[in-house]
Amino acid sequence: MVTDARLLELVRAKRRDEAIALLLPVFRHKVFRLAYSFLRDREAAEDVTQEVFVKVWRALPGFDGRASMSTWIYTIARNASLSVLRGRRLQSSLSDPEVMEAAEAQNPVPSADVIVDGAVIRRLVDQLPRKQRQVVMLFYMQGQSHEEVATMLEMPVGTVKTLLHRARARLSAALGKRSAIA
Repeated sequence: MVTDARLLELVRAKRRDEAIALLLPVFRHKVFRLAYSFLRDREAAEDVTQEVFVKVWRALPGFDGRASMSTWIYTIARNASLSVLRGRRLQSSLSDPEVMEAAEAQNPVPSADVIVDGAVIRRLVDQLPRKQRQVVMLFYMQGQSHEEVATMLEMPVGTVKTLLHRARARLSAALGKRSAIA
């Protein structure tokens, strides 16, 4: 298990290559899932994940341990993902036919013969509004606490709880519709 203390020790000893080698296996998939929850594009999430670890490697000498390593890395990942989203907004508008097609394609009706399993749940989570999706991904799929999610997404804990409640209600309603169809 990689501890923040061990990582700080490596950073202070100017052994950041060793520190990043310890971080990558622990955080690579978590950072990817967080980026994907923002971007909903596998290739873009992979690019952001790579960018995040380059930024982490560069910034490691400045890591002081005031926040946990995971919170620090998730904050970098969130900010990098938001930068990509801002860039996208500048490049597209709803009057663009491709954007309209993409928006319509994001809400496909699932077929009635699909059994509720992990893939179905994942698709339903993908259809949640962005903030609800991010909170669900961090809380349920990455096992973060309410407080950690609030810190990572820079929102009050009460907002995190509200978003989780609304997401559960939406998912429950969607699953109820699915079973009524089947």
